[in-house]
Amino acid sequence: MSALAPVSQVAGDPAVHPTPPAPETQKRSWTAYLLLLPGVLWLGVFFILPLVQLASVSLQSRYPGFPGYYYRDLNFQNYAAALTDYAPHFARSFLYAGLATFLAFVIAYPLAYAMAFKAGRWRNLMMICVIAPFFTSFILRTFAWSQILADEGWVVGVLSFLNLLPGGNIINTPVAVVAGLTYNFLPFMVLPIYASLERADPRVIEAGGDLYANGFTTFRTVTLPMSMPGVLAGTLLTFIPAAGDFVNMELLGPQRGKMVGNVINDQFLAIPGGYPVAAALSFTLMAAILAMVFLYVRRFGTEELV
Repeated sequence: MSALAPVSQVAGDPAVHPTPPAPETQKRSWTAYLLLLPGVLWLGVFFILPLVQLASVSLQSRYPGFPGYYYRDLNFQNYAAALTDYAPHFARSFLYAGLATFLAFVIAYPLAYAMAFKAGRWRNLMMICVIAPFFTSFILRTFAWSQILADEGWVVGVLSFLNLLPGGNIINTPVAVVAGLTYNFLPFMVLPIYASLERADPRVIEAGGDLYANGFTTFRTVTLPMSMPGVLAGTLLTFIPAAGDFVNMELLGPQRGKMVGNVINDQFLAIPGGYPVAAALSFTLMAAILAMVFLYVRRFGTEELV
């Protein structure tokens, strides 16, 4: 009594003799990896290796009596010093960066909204005005602000005439530092918000008015949620570099009360034997910013960044 053979045993069945992938498919897969190779090498050489070297330096110890000479060690005291001796500098940096980010948002959102919905044929000109500061050096722009906010400048003159400047000066104060940070990083807030608003469907916004919502309610429930990806991206792009900046404090701020970026700069360049502490400060700043970014994105959801 014979039985039928299982289908999988029939001659020529693909399950028994799988078809090898076509040479074109293999070539395309290798092409994708080859295209990734330059970027991976670039990140490895100019990002991963410097981080490894910085981590190694942050754990080194100085030879007593020989400034500038170190030996490899696991000296976590450098991190303890970064967290205790320079805690006020970290707090000051995050405070100034937070204020600058908030002010940049307050200025950038109306500007981005006008560019997206109201500018018309002036949109390209407004876009050029937003990105034009990038055509000059960051240091030159900050130095220009030191002239604008100088005691003999027109800003101080106008505020003093209106009795709105009790101290008599703006330069070399925290106000000047926050103003410089806000100005220098303002385009990083404007452009992401504008990109989000430009992709928004105007008909959805108009539907809010059709449902008898006033302007503020429509903005709060329709326009702002649609622009949240740009708001989150702009906030991160503004806060992260502002927290580590040292140029604005150096040119606009007071001699005392530095930001952590100035401390890192001085430890690297001005203080003999300060490399390990500077490296530890750099890693501590990076870890603190990453933690805040993680909590921030976790609070609002990563889908808002897509």
